[in-house]
This record gives sequence, structure tokens and C-alpha cells, in this order.
Amino acid sequence: MKAVIQRVKQASVGFENQKRHTQKGLVVFLGVGTGDSEKDAQWLADKILGLRIFPNPEGKFDRSVSDIKGEILVVSQFTLFGDCTKGKRPDFLGAARPEKAIPLYETFINYIKNSNLTVKTGEFAKEMLVEIHNDGPVTIIIDTEKNIK
Repeated sequence: MKAVIQRVKQASVGFENQKRHTQKGLVVFLGVGTGDSEKDAQWLADKILGLRIFPNPEGKFDRSVSDIKGEILVVSQFTLFGDCTKGKRPDFLGAARPEKAIPLYETFINYIKNSNLTVKTGEFAKEMLVEIHNDGPVTIIIDTEKNIK
């Protein structure tokens, strides 16, 4: 799994005449790869919930989204697996097909929801408009393949 995590002051995702809003917390763009498993989903959820990327009173990164009781917006994004090494058009062969990706995406969301934080999501495989007020800006990239495989 690959995740791009952004610390935000607020964010929203819109699709099919719906709009879901979050306040201070994180936006997680999540890509599911062909080799991913439930182990990846659990490890990544735990890592994100514990990431200390929020400042303490001295301004140092010392608090997690769990510590500040922040909100989380999770948006599926298969394009994180875009391979641009050949040619000018990325291929997405590393992205899992929906029959595998959807259950792992939902598993990841369930692990995040077990934190008792407010969690909102986009819709898998929908065209979405994401609005982000990046705080910092702070953006972190995590690839489970580089960390737990």
C-alpha cells in the first residue's frame, strides 16, 4: 500500500452531489497494490495513527492525530501506483484490481475507524474533487513495500 498523508486545517471530498468535510487532522490518499494484504492495511493504519506530525506548544513535531483527536479523510487513489519509468504515460499495472483493492481499502478504513476518531471517506473508483487546506505544509509518503515486506 502507498499513502500520501497531508496534515490539514480542513478538507473535503465531493462526488455525485455529495460533499464530506473534515476539520483539523489528516487527509490520506491511499493506493492498494497487487502484492498488498491485510497485514499492510493494519500496519499502515497503525503507522498513520501514531505519526507525530502535529506540533507541541514549542512547535516541534511531537503529537499524532490520535493525540490531538483530529479527523481523518481517506481517499482512494490508484494513481499512486503510476509507473512513469517508460514513456510519457504512466502505467498502473502495480495497482490492485478493484476486486482485491476494495476489500483492502475498506479494511484499512475499518482499522482507522477503530481509533474512535472522526473518519470520512471518498468513494472508491469515483471522480472526486478534493479540497485541502494543507497545514504547514506537511506531506508524508509511506510505502508498505519499503517498510514491512
